[in-house]
Amino acid sequence: MFIGLTLYFLDPITNKIVEKIEDEKPLVVLNGNTYTKDKSYKYVALTEEYIPYSYQDLLNIYYSAINSGWDQFTFYCPSEYTNCLSDTEKISGDELILTHLNNYVHPFNSFTNIKTSMKETGEITIYIYYLYTKEEIDKINTKVDSLMKSLMNKDFEDDYEKIKVVHDYIVNNTKYDVERNEGTSQKYNSYTAYGPLFDGLATCNGYTDLMAIFLSKMGYDNYKIATTPNEISYSSTGHIWNAVKIYDKKENIWKWLHIDLTWDDPVSNDGKDYLFHKYFLVSTSEMQEADKGETVIEEHNFNKMFYLEFNERS
Repeated sequence: MFIGLTLYFLDPITNKIVEKIEDEKPLVVLNGNTYTKDKSYKYVALTEEYIPYSYQDLLNIYYSAINSGWDQFTFYCPSEYTNCLSDTEKISGDELILTHLNNYVHPFNSFTNIKTSMKETGEITIYIYYLYTKEEIDKINTKVDSLMKSLMNKDFEDDYEKIKVVHDYIVNNTKYDVERNEGTSQKYNSYTAYGPLFDGLATCNGYTDLMAIFLSKMGYDNYKIATTPNEISYSSTGHIWNAVKIYDKKENIWKWLHIDLTWDDPVSNDGKDYLFHKYFLVSTSEMQEADKGETVIEEHNFNKMFYLEFNERS
Protein backbone atom coordinates (compact mmCIF):
# COMPACT_ATOMS: atom_id res chain seq x y z
CA MET A 1 0.00 0.00 0.00
CA PHE A 2 2.82 2.41 0.86
CA ILE A 3 4.58 1.64 -2.43
CA GLY A 4 1.30 2.15 -4.28
CA LEU A 5 0.69 5.56 -2.68
CA THR A 6 4.26 6.59 -3.45
CA LEU A 7 3.85 5.67 -7.11
CA TYR A 8 0.48 7.43 -7.24
CA PHE A 9 1.91 10.67 -5.91
CA LEU A 10 5.27 10.34 -7.75
CA ASP A 11 4.50 12.68 -10.65
CA PRO A 12 3.08 15.50 -8.49
CA ILE A 13 6.00 15.14 -6.08
CA THR A 14 8.51 15.12 -8.96
CA ASN A 15 6.86 18.17 -10.52
CA LYS A 16 7.06 20.08 -7.24
CA ILE A 17 10.74 19.16 -6.88
CA VAL A 18 11.45 20.29 -10.47
CA GLU A 19 9.57 23.56 -9.88
CA LYS A 20 11.56 24.13 -6.71
CA ILE A 21 14.84 23.48 -8.49
CA GLU A 22 13.82 25.80 -11.35
CA ASP A 23 12.87 28.53 -8.87
CA GLU A 24 16.33 28.31 -7.32
CA LYS A 25 18.40 28.37 -10.52
CA PRO A 26 21.38 30.59 -9.74
CA LEU A 27 21.81 33.83 -11.67
CA VAL A 28 25.42 34.90 -12.07
CA VAL A 29 25.39 38.69 -12.29
CA LEU A 30 28.79 40.34 -12.63
CA ASN A 31 29.62 44.02 -12.24
CA GLY A 32 29.53 46.13 -15.36
CA ASN A 33 32.77 47.25 -16.98
CA THR A 34 34.22 50.77 -17.16
CA TYR A 35 31.90 51.79 -20.01
CA THR A 36 28.63 50.71 -18.44
CA LYS A 37 26.11 53.56 -18.60
CA ASP A 38 23.83 54.18 -15.62
CA LYS A 39 21.06 55.47 -17.89
CA SER A 40 17.56 54.27 -18.65
CA TYR A 41 15.54 55.52 -21.59
CA LYS A 42 11.89 55.57 -22.63
CA TYR A 43 12.29 52.66 -25.02
CA VAL A 44 14.52 50.52 -22.85
CA ALA A 45 15.64 50.62 -19.24
CA LEU A 46 18.38 49.25 -17.03
CA THR A 47 17.23 46.41 -14.83
CA GLU A 48 18.47 44.31 -11.95
CA GLU A 49 15.47 42.00 -12.24
CA TYR A 50 16.72 39.27 -14.53
CA ILE A 51 13.61 37.10 -14.35
CA PRO A 52 11.39 38.33 -17.21
CA TYR A 53 7.62 38.47 -17.03
CA SER A 54 6.98 40.45 -20.23
CA TYR A 55 8.38 41.37 -23.65
CA GLN A 56 9.60 44.69 -22.22
CA ASP A 57 11.42 42.82 -19.44
CA LEU A 58 13.27 40.85 -22.12
CA LEU A 59 14.28 44.03 -23.95
CA ASN A 60 15.56 45.48 -20.68
CA ILE A 61 17.58 42.33 -19.94
CA TYR A 62 19.20 42.39 -23.39
CA TYR A 63 20.03 46.09 -23.04
CA SER A 64 21.43 45.66 -19.52
CA ALA A 65 23.61 42.72 -20.56
CA ILE A 66 25.03 44.53 -23.60
CA ASN A 67 25.43 47.77 -21.66
CA SER A 68 27.39 45.98 -18.92
CA GLY A 69 30.00 44.66 -21.35
CA TRP A 70 29.37 41.00 -20.51
CA ASP A 71 30.58 38.38 -22.99
CA GLN A 72 27.64 36.18 -22.11
CA PHE A 73 24.72 36.09 -19.73
CA THR A 74 22.29 33.34 -18.76
CA PHE A 75 18.81 33.88 -17.37
CA TYR A 76 15.66 31.79 -17.02
CA CYS A 77 12.04 32.07 -18.09
CA PRO A 78 9.55 31.66 -15.24
CA SER A 79 6.65 29.27 -15.75
CA GLU A 80 4.15 32.15 -15.44
CA TYR A 81 5.51 33.81 -18.60
CA THR A 82 4.22 31.35 -21.18
CA ASN A 83 5.40 33.39 -24.20
CA CYS A 84 8.91 33.90 -22.88
CA LEU A 85 10.71 31.66 -25.39
CA SER A 86 8.69 32.85 -28.38
CA ASP A 87 9.20 36.50 -27.40
CA THR A 88 12.93 35.88 -26.96
CA GLU A 89 12.99 34.34 -30.42
CA LYS A 90 11.32 37.48 -31.81
CA ILE A 91 13.95 39.74 -30.28
CA SER A 92 16.98 37.59 -31.02
CA GLY A 93 15.89 37.04 -34.63
CA ASP A 94 15.18 40.70 -35.40
CA GLU A 95 18.36 42.49 -36.48
CA LEU A 96 16.63 45.86 -36.45
CA ILE A 97 15.56 45.60 -32.81
CA LEU A 98 19.05 44.46 -31.82
CA THR A 99 20.58 47.34 -33.78
CA HIS A 100 18.40 49.89 -31.99
CA LEU A 101 19.21 48.34 -28.60
CA ASN A 102 22.91 48.51 -29.48
CA ASN A 103 22.65 52.24 -30.15
CA TYR A 104 21.86 53.00 -26.51
CA VAL A 105 25.14 51.66 -25.10
CA HIS A 106 28.62 53.22 -25.05
CA PRO A 107 30.45 52.56 -28.35
CA PHE A 108 33.07 50.44 -26.54
CA ASN A 109 30.27 48.11 -25.36
CA SER A 110 28.57 47.92 -28.75
CA PHE A 111 28.54 44.55 -30.44
CA THR A 112 29.34 43.39 -33.93
CA ASN A 113 27.38 40.18 -33.43
CA ILE A 114 25.02 38.74 -30.82
CA LYS A 115 23.67 35.22 -30.54
CA THR A 116 21.04 33.65 -28.33
CA SER A 117 20.81 30.04 -27.16
CA MET A 118 17.43 28.80 -25.87
CA LYS A 119 16.48 25.55 -24.18
CA GLU A 120 13.01 24.09 -23.69
CA THR A 121 13.64 24.26 -19.95
CA GLY A 122 13.53 28.06 -20.24
CA GLU A 123 17.28 28.63 -19.99
CA ILE A 124 18.41 31.48 -22.22
CA THR A 125 22.02 32.46 -22.84
CA ILE A 126 23.09 35.59 -24.70
CA TYR A 127 26.55 35.59 -26.34
CA ILE A 128 27.90 39.05 -27.17
CA TYR A 129 30.80 39.71 -29.55
CA TYR A 130 32.06 43.24 -29.18
CA LEU A 131 33.20 45.59 -31.93
CA TYR A 132 36.30 47.11 -30.30
CA THR A 133 39.36 45.22 -29.09
CA LYS A 134 41.12 46.17 -25.85
CA GLU A 135 44.11 47.43 -27.85
CA GLU A 136 41.87 49.68 -29.96
CA ILE A 137 40.06 51.01 -26.89
CA ASP A 138 43.35 51.85 -25.14
CA LYS A 139 44.71 53.62 -28.22
CA ILE A 140 41.50 55.57 -28.83
CA ASN A 141 41.23 56.60 -25.18
CA THR A 142 44.83 57.85 -25.11
CA LYS A 143 44.27 59.99 -28.21
CA VAL A 144 40.87 61.33 -27.12
CA ASP A 145 42.15 62.18 -23.62
CA SER A 146 45.02 64.10 -25.17
CA LEU A 147 42.65 65.97 -27.49
CA MET A 148 40.33 66.77 -24.59
CA LYS A 149 43.16 68.59 -22.83
CA SER A 150 43.82 70.81 -25.84
CA LEU A 151 40.20 71.30 -26.95
CA MET A 152 38.72 71.90 -23.49
CA ASN A 153 41.36 74.37 -22.30
CA LYS A 154 39.02 77.32 -21.83
CA ASP A 155 35.70 78.26 -20.28
CA PHE A 156 32.70 77.93 -22.57
CA GLU A 157 29.55 80.03 -22.49
CA ASP A 158 27.23 77.07 -22.92
CA ASP A 159 26.89 73.46 -24.07
CA TYR A 160 26.54 74.59 -27.69
CA GLU A 161 29.99 76.18 -27.79
CA LYS A 162 31.62 73.35 -25.87
CA ILE A 163 30.31 70.57 -28.11
CA LYS A 164 30.91 72.67 -31.25
CA VAL A 165 34.66 72.60 -30.62
CA VAL A 166 34.65 68.80 -30.79
CA HIS A 167 32.28 68.72 -33.77
CA ASP A 168 34.52 71.10 -35.72
CA TYR A 169 37.71 69.24 -34.82
CA ILE A 170 36.35 65.91 -36.09
CA VAL A 171 34.96 67.41 -39.32
CA ASN A 172 38.14 69.40 -40.05
CA ASN A 173 40.36 66.35 -39.55
CA THR A 174 38.24 63.73 -41.30
CA LYS A 175 37.09 62.91 -44.82
CA TYR A 176 34.21 60.65 -45.71
CA ASP A 177 35.45 57.20 -46.81
CA VAL A 178 33.67 56.99 -50.16
CA GLU A 179 35.46 53.81 -51.22
CA ARG A 180 34.36 51.86 -48.16
CA ASN A 181 30.80 53.11 -48.48
CA GLU A 182 30.74 51.98 -52.12
CA GLY A 183 32.25 48.62 -51.17
CA THR A 184 35.35 49.03 -53.32
CA SER A 185 37.85 49.12 -50.43
CA GLN A 186 38.06 48.17 -46.76
CA LYS A 187 41.59 49.42 -46.25
CA TYR A 188 40.78 51.66 -43.29
CA ASN A 189 38.82 51.24 -40.04
CA SER A 190 36.55 54.09 -41.05
CA TYR A 191 33.44 52.37 -39.64
CA THR A 192 34.73 52.79 -36.05
CA ALA A 193 36.13 55.69 -34.03
CA TYR A 194 39.62 54.47 -34.95
CA GLY A 195 39.21 55.65 -38.56
CA PRO A 196 38.62 59.38 -38.01
CA LEU A 197 41.20 59.50 -35.21
CA PHE A 198 44.11 57.72 -36.89
CA ASP A 199 43.29 57.39 -40.59
CA GLY A 200 41.45 60.66 -41.13
CA LEU A 201 38.62 58.71 -42.79
CA ALA A 202 35.15 57.79 -41.58
CA THR A 203 31.79 56.47 -42.62
CA CYS A 204 28.75 57.58 -40.66
CA ASN A 205 29.48 54.90 -38.03
CA GLY A 206 32.99 56.22 -37.45
CA TYR A 207 31.89 59.85 -37.13
CA THR A 208 29.10 58.86 -34.73
CA ASP A 209 31.14 56.56 -32.50
CA LEU A 210 33.91 59.13 -32.07
CA MET A 211 31.42 61.88 -31.25
CA ALA A 212 29.69 59.61 -28.74
CA ILE A 213 33.01 58.84 -27.03
CA PHE A 214 33.78 62.55 -26.70
CA LEU A 215 30.26 63.33 -25.44
CA SER A 216 30.49 60.61 -22.79
CA LYS A 217 33.87 61.85 -21.59
CA MET A 218 32.41 65.36 -21.40
CA GLY A 219 29.59 64.08 -19.19
CA TYR A 220 26.67 64.35 -21.61
CA ASP A 221 23.92 61.76 -21.75
CA ASN A 222 23.86 60.57 -25.34
CA TYR A 223 23.04 57.71 -27.66
CA LYS A 224 23.05 56.94 -31.37
CA ILE A 225 20.07 57.04 -33.72
CA ALA A 226 19.83 54.80 -36.76
CA THR A 227 17.62 54.67 -39.78
CA THR A 228 17.47 51.38 -41.62
CA PRO A 229 17.00 50.39 -45.28
CA ASN A 230 13.29 49.99 -44.44
CA GLU A 231 13.05 53.76 -43.92
CA ILE A 232 15.41 54.83 -46.74
CA SER A 233 14.28 53.75 -50.19
CA TYR A 234 17.63 54.33 -51.91
CA SER A 235 20.00 52.97 -49.24
CA SER A 236 21.03 49.38 -48.57
CA THR A 237 22.88 50.23 -45.36
CA GLY A 238 20.91 52.95 -43.58
CA HIS A 239 22.41 55.84 -41.63
CA ILE A 240 23.45 56.70 -38.09
CA TRP A 241 24.10 59.89 -36.10
CA ASN A 242 24.21 61.23 -32.52
CA ALA A 243 21.56 62.31 -30.03
CA VAL A 244 22.60 64.31 -26.97
CA LYS A 245 20.83 65.82 -23.98
CA ILE A 246 21.86 69.42 -23.24
CA TYR A 247 20.67 72.29 -21.10
CA ASP A 248 19.09 75.16 -22.99
CA LYS A 249 19.73 78.34 -21.03
CA LYS A 250 17.24 80.41 -23.03
CA GLU A 251 14.34 78.02 -22.48
CA ASN A 252 15.63 76.89 -19.07
CA ILE A 253 15.05 73.21 -19.91
CA TRP A 254 16.93 70.04 -20.72
CA LYS A 255 16.33 68.85 -24.26
CA TRP A 256 17.40 66.12 -26.66
CA LEU A 257 18.95 67.31 -29.92
CA HIS A 258 20.55 65.77 -33.02
CA ILE A 259 24.13 65.98 -34.28
CA ASP A 260 25.04 64.54 -37.68
CA LEU A 261 28.72 65.02 -38.46
CA THR A 262 28.47 63.02 -41.69
CA TRP A 263 26.15 65.54 -43.30
CA ASP A 264 28.11 68.45 -41.80
CA ASP A 265 31.20 67.10 -43.62
CA PRO A 266 29.87 66.70 -47.17
CA VAL A 267 31.69 65.05 -50.06
CA SER A 268 32.21 67.94 -52.48
CA ASN A 269 32.42 67.93 -56.27
CA ASP A 270 35.22 70.51 -56.25
CA GLY A 271 37.46 68.52 -53.91
CA LYS A 272 37.44 71.22 -51.23
CA ASP A 273 36.79 70.59 -47.55
CA TYR A 274 33.66 72.09 -46.07
CA LEU A 275 32.48 72.52 -42.50
CA PHE A 276 28.74 72.94 -41.97
CA HIS A 277 26.54 73.28 -38.90
CA LYS A 278 23.21 72.51 -40.56
CA TYR A 279 22.90 69.32 -38.53
CA PHE A 280 24.55 70.46 -35.32
CA LEU A 281 22.41 70.44 -32.17
CA VAL A 282 19.13 70.67 -34.04
CA SER A 283 15.62 69.54 -33.15
CA THR A 284 13.83 66.95 -35.25
CA SER A 285 11.81 69.63 -37.01
CA GLU A 286 14.98 71.64 -37.75
CA MET A 287 16.69 68.53 -39.08
CA GLN A 288 13.76 67.74 -41.36
CA GLU A 289 13.77 71.33 -42.61
CA ALA A 290 17.48 71.02 -43.42
CA ASP A 291 16.70 67.86 -45.41
CA LYS A 292 14.47 69.79 -47.81
CA GLY A 293 15.87 71.10 -51.08
CA GLU A 294 16.26 70.16 -54.72
CA THR A 295 16.91 66.63 -53.56
CA VAL A 296 14.95 65.62 -50.47
CA ILE A 297 17.15 63.72 -48.00
CA GLU A 298 15.54 60.61 -46.52
CA GLU A 299 18.39 59.49 -44.28
CA HIS A 300 16.91 61.06 -41.14
CA ASN A 301 13.50 59.36 -41.42
CA PHE A 302 14.06 57.53 -38.15
CA ASN A 303 11.42 55.47 -36.38
CA LYS A 304 10.42 57.40 -33.26
CA MET A 305 9.06 54.21 -31.71
CA PHE A 306 12.67 53.30 -30.90
CA TYR A 307 13.81 56.79 -29.88
CA LEU A 308 10.97 58.06 -27.74
CA GLU A 309 12.85 61.05 -26.32
CA PHE A 310 12.14 62.71 -29.68
CA ASN A 311 8.39 62.25 -29.50
CA GLU A 312 8.17 65.36 -27.31
CA ARG A 313 9.51 68.89 -27.62
CA SER A 314 11.26 68.02 -30.89
